[in-house]
Amino acid sequence: MFIKGVNLGNWLVLEKWMSPALFEGTTAEDEYYLPRRLSRESYESRIRQHRSEYISERDFAAIRRIGLNAVRIPVPYFIFGDRDPFIGCVEELDKAFNWAEKYGIRILIDLHTVPYSQNGFDNGGICGVCKWSQMPEEVDFVLNVLEKLAKRYGKRDALLGIEPVNEPITEPMWTVMDVPHRYPAADPDLASGSAPNTMSFLQKFYTDAFDRIKPHLKEGACVVFHDAFRLKDWKEFLTQDRFKGNVILDTHQYLMMAEAMGCEQSLEAYLDHIQNTFAKNIAEVQEYVPVIAGEWCIFNSLAVGKDTRGGQTGLSGIDYSDSRFVSDEEKKEIYLALAKAHLDAWSKGSGYFYWTYKMLLDPVNDPAWRGWDIWDLAKSIDLGWFPEHV
Repeated sequence: MFIKGVNLGNWLVLEKWMSPALFEGTTAEDEYYLPRRLSRESYESRIRQHRSEYISERDFAAIRRIGLNAVRIPVPYFIFGDRDPFIGCVEELDKAFNWAEKYGIRILIDLHTVPYSQNGFDNGGICGVCKWSQMPEEVDFVLNVLEKLAKRYGKRDALLGIEPVNEPITEPMWTVMDVPHRYPAADPDLASGSAPNTMSFLQKFYTDAFDRIKPHLKEGACVVFHDAFRLKDWKEFLTQDRFKGNVILDTHQYLMMAEAMGCEQSLEAYLDHIQNTFAKNIAEVQEYVPVIAGEWCIFNSLAVGKDTRGGQTGLSGIDYSDSRFVSDEEKKEIYLALAKAHLDAWSKGSGYFYWTYKMLLDPVNDPAWRGWDIWDLAKSIDLGWFPEHV
């Protein structure tokens, strides 16, 4: 099966920039601090309402209608409700499996956060902190969560696979992203000692996770390893006999990261990068392991009308109110060209998941978000920015 999918981001794992209203009235910049900046009653009310309204059966019907056959669902390490002060969300994932099976959609369960974070990003649950791999008891906690997920969903018809951890960072990307400055920690003492993960740690963790997950999976379901932003560094590890036919490699390829590493902000340069970097690398790795673009987006600074400094939002202190005006016609031309080029690139591998299905931004009334709505696939299709029948 060639995977044509979309991420259900910001549903069970929150990112402030995707739904700023959830964080209103607090100083919280990430999911770790949100319940610590609200009363228990307010926190529960916001979270339960958000989860019940953000994704529903109607969305699964719409996802199938536009021609997609899979969803990648980010879930938090507290999914089972055993880490105060967070509220678990396994009931929501149960519903998602029921909806998916009704509409013939496959689910990739993505453990998107871990205690004390695997990357220090806001999407890792706590900004500026990256200490999980240094804490053996928390590594073991995560392995237990993965095994429980495998036992609960391993035989479900809708299961595509389980991804043990999202975007674990290693030294090269830690430097490119300049994590401590891009995601300043709310508590410097808590962040003290933060550092990127090592490849040796990740290889051991992936092996242990595989051993805990695989025995509970139905035939055809896979364990999906993220490449830690090092797509071409896994050949020796992944070609072990134990992994053949049982694993998929997930790579996240964003133009904003290409910009951060020096890609010129022009349509010609973007298309060249997609063809000569994304597509070529995918094809090379696909020779020895199935590879998917588990996250990608056609967001770019050219269509925003201002250098986004590698995709930094208005929440990062950048003023976008003075962005160059980009007409609807120009945006459509840019976006459709980039969408086609990306889809051609991913055809060299085993599939893709766009990031993301929907967001709660108002770029019409808030100039700081103009150009950011391309992250919303459903809206982008409605606006003619993305091929309607994927």
